[in-house]
Amino acid sequence: MRWIRFTDSQGTHYGLVEDDRVNRVEGSPFDGYVRTDEWVDFQSVRLEVPVIPRTFYCAGLNYAEHAIEAARKRGEEPQLPKQADIGYRANNALVPHGHEVVIPPDARTIHYEGELVVVIGKQARHLTPDNAMDCVLGYTIGNDVSERNWQRSDRTFWRAKNADTFKPMGPWIETEFDLRAARTCVRVNGKCTTEFATAAMIFDIPTFLCAMTKYLTLYPGDVVWMGTDGQSPDLRAGDVVEVEITGLGTLRNPFVQG
Repeated sequence: MRWIRFTDSQGTHYGLVEDDRVNRVEGSPFDGYVRTDEWVDFQSVRLEVPVIPRTFYCAGLNYAEHAIEAARKRGEEPQLPKQADIGYRANNALVPHGHEVVIPPDARTIHYEGELVVVIGKQARHLTPDNAMDCVLGYTIGNDVSERNWQRSDRTFWRAKNADTFKPMGPWIETEFDLRAARTCVRVNGKCTTEFATAAMIFDIPTFLCAMTKYLTLYPGDVVWMGTDGQSPDLRAGDVVEVEITGLGTLRNPFVQG
């Protein structure tokens, strides 16, 4: 199933995409729904962020090349993480597919980070490797836009990762996804500048979910961004960044000067 959250003349709703049409539903994939007999053309709706998460989680360094390069830029000996660490992002930064990413006037080094996003569908605590994936509703795509100078200079990621519009997510939630066959390709102005096997994580999804739910409860609508690999070129106003993951589609956003 392919879920979208969309706005039309009647307001904002969830819907199920079938071919080039959308079946509007009453309710949501998180708390129950019923189909209506209303269908709209997919091209006529405005896509919204597919879910506004109760809690917005993000994996720490979770791909080898990205972890090694990050250490080198800090002047440290590269070492891979020894445990699955989790962080947080802010909902104010979320924007949907197609929305502009606004570069703040004093930003200097803007990078993309194309990420697989896990969408939680059921409340979960004390998960095990055998049942960890039972709480997953589906997957979407995220772009963890980052200002690297602020990331190095500030004591927290409050602006380097969480400035308004820095977290494009979408375009939809896909419930059927073959992670093993997936590749992530990030394109800038149509040219692929980063590509990697999406499943080549240091710690896989069940490892993160088990580690997290040892201490906290996951709720329907929570999202977990799973990290990125490779390096981004410096982005400029006028660039268009596309994050494509096999089987999930493409998240596309233009960058503009604030």
